[in-house]
Amino acid sequence: MTDALAAVAASWGVLMALSPILQIRRMLERRSSADVSIAYLSVLEFGFTLWIAYGVALGNAALIVPNSVAFVIGAATIAIALRYRNPA
Repeated sequence: MTDALAAVAASWGVLMALSPILQIRRMLERRSSADVSIAYLSVLEFGFTLWIAYGVALGNAALIVPNSVAFVIGAATIAIALRYRNPA
């Protein structure tokens, strides 16, 4: 039962991790990130890093995989937000 719950939670975690793609799409469409908080995204990135480290320490893929996906998508979101922060 625990293994099944871990698989479901990890799968849902990956879907949640992909949700910032909606924000990325909006920034690209508007060519602006004026309404995006980079500080907020940075706090999330730090949290993802901690969860990845914890997952590695436990050897728990259900923690490692979704948080790794979230970290990569979060980094992309920050990069795009910075690109469109002050358009030249």
